[in-house]
Amino acid sequence: MVTTVRLSFFCKPEEDRESLMKAFKSLFPFNLEDEKLQIKRTTAEGFSDRIIEVYELLLQKDRHCNAFLNSLLERMTKEQKEQLLNQIESRLHDNLHFYLRLDKDALSNLNLLWLTDGGNCFHLELVVAAFPKNREVAKQIIRNILTESIK
Repeated sequence: MVTTVRLSFFCKPEEDRESLMKAFKSLFPFNLEDEKLQIKRTTAEGFSDRIIEVYELLLQKDRHCNAFLNSLLERMTKEQKEQLLNQIESRLHDNLHFYLRLDKDALSNLNLLWLTDGGNCFHLELVVAAFPKNREVAKQIIRNILTESIK
């Protein structure tokens, strides 16, 4: 269904890196260390010369992608899945990448998955496995995934 999952988040100097990292790791239904998956850390210069940490994890094995996607869908509400169904067009880019954002505060403070359009978030990028590789096939795959998970 998806060939790659990329997850990332920014950590500003005033944010609690440990609680954000704990929230980030809670998105995975498996132990990252046991699966030999490493979170990549880089830095970027933000406004006013502030150094911002960027954390990213890439899942490329089918078993990791499928386990992650199933876990994510189990944690989402019916309303969130319906919202995604209604927003497929705007969330699916021409390269067949489907994008989601999860509110950092809701996940790190309340352990809740909350879709957001704001920038203070965990970024999720799902690469849809569409054959033939075209937008209509990818949209149908996403529709099927979301519809099936609502039942």
